[in-house]
Amino acid sequence: MKWLWLSVLIGSSVLLLGVILRHKLSWGWVKGFALHLVLAAGLLYVLNYAGIMPGLFIPINPVTVGTIVVLGLPGVALLAGLQWFVV
Repeated sequence: MKWLWLSVLIGSSVLLLGVILRHKLSWGWVKGFALHLVLAAGLLYVLNYAGIMPGLFIPINPVTVGTIVVLGLPGVALLAGLQWFVV
């Protein structure tokens, strides 16, 4: 069963890559997404290790970086508020 799911994952990844490489409009989207991803991870790194807010540590993982990529600065405020009040 694992081989079946692995083959589906590999096949769909290859097809997605083919669609992205075929269309020129996709490159702009990929570049923009990659830029936002790097900026979100960099922002979390600076926020965690610069000591801007003492006692606040937001881990750098796909969920937190994805939240910041989608929401932007309100995502940082959301994660900081969750960290401050919930954890």
